[in-house]
Amino acid sequence: MKNKVIIITGASSGIGMACAREFAKRGARLTLAARSIDKLQVLAQELEANGTRVLAIQTDVSLEEDCKRMVDETITKFGYIDILVNNAGISMRALFKDVQLDVIKQVMAVNFWGTVYCTKFALPYLLQQKGSVVGISSIAGFVGLPARIGYSASKFAMHGFLETLRIENLKTGLHVMIAAPGFTASNVRKSALTAHGQCQGETPRREEKMMSAEDVAIHLAKAIKKRKRTLVLTLLEGKTTVFLRKFFPGFVDKQAYKMMAKEPNSPLKQ
Repeated sequence: MKNKVIIITGASSGIGMACAREFAKRGARLTLAARSIDKLQVLAQELEANGTRVLAIQTDVSLEEDCKRMVDETITKFGYIDILVNNAGISMRALFKDVQLDVIKQVMAVNFWGTVYCTKFALPYLLQQKGSVVGISSIAGFVGLPARIGYSASKFAMHGFLETLRIENLKTGLHVMIAAPGFTASNVRKSALTAHGQCQGETPRREEKMMSAEDVAIHLAKAIKKRKRTLVLTLLEGKTTVFLRKFFPGFVDKQAYKMMAKEPNSPLKQ
């Protein structure tokens, strides 16, 4: 990754922040994008102190004009783009019968449209470099997770978009990767939206038992280098689930229901 210019959305925490630190160690030049400019600036100062060239830019990926400005400012500073990591995302927790439609729209705006906007504006420069587009997805993009209906829908949509983009660019040298980290310790569950759009505020899962964001970042760096098309992490909740879904979909449906119903205050009946 030495001297590669990498855009990371959702870089102010979790997997995005871990990727920024990991990629910086490998010699990358970074554009860090997120809504929280204060957190981005602290991270940028940390990385710059270690010799990394960094652009921190406040970006709401659900806004088309923000995504265009982010790409334009990256080109102004660095002159080219090698890798786009579409990491920004939000989750939600509610049954479809209870959730307000605006909540699903908000999740789709960030997770799906944010990926579309950023990729659209970065694509001409990525094609010049024969670079990489990475979508940070989830097992929820392979298996519908009950009480995460908007989140799963957004990740399935991301998969369809990125898979089509890959096929359209079979002859251009563009690398497209879908990465599904599995359950990872991060803020995504704390900031997940309730049925009425408020932040959940606390995670319903045991974060300390999950893969760390730092481990995910290392796997991502290696997979980008190898130009893998898909990266699925964690053995049981990730790789095994995706494999079984192909051959025993009914069994996986039942297991998904059972797992999500065990969460504290789950809206699902056990």
